Amino acid sequence: QVQLVESGGGLVRTGDSLRLSCAASGRTLSTLIMGWFRQTPGAARDFVAAISRSGGDTFYAESVKGRFTISRDNAKSMVYLQMNSLKPEDTAVYYCAAGRGYTYTEKSHYSDWGRGTQVTVST
Repeated sequence: QVQLVESGGGLVRTGDSLRLSCAASGRTLSTLIMGWFRQTPGAARDFVAAISRSGGDTFYAESVKGRFTISRDNAKSMVYLQMNSLKPEDTAVYYCAAGRGYTYTEKSHYSDWGRGTQVTVST
């Protein structure tokens, strides 16, 4: 089992930037694909970004492409989500997730989840 702890959320204004961090423990990070998902009240948890084990491949939802960047540091067991040009519609709880397979965008393929960090973007 992998323990994941997100941090870095907060209240920002439209156009601002935030960097989310995810600290992993319990398993060697390089054996896992990693993803970020987000969820608003009453809605499904949606895919945001994912990264391959080596970090060589990244995947993004269309709504964040060009604004968000996912990265990882396997030596530090950390995953990051750099979020630029934030919009009010980016407001959500952001979750870090770890998976053992090769399907990056489906939440059902991730087995371990953090508790989330709130991001609120005001107008």
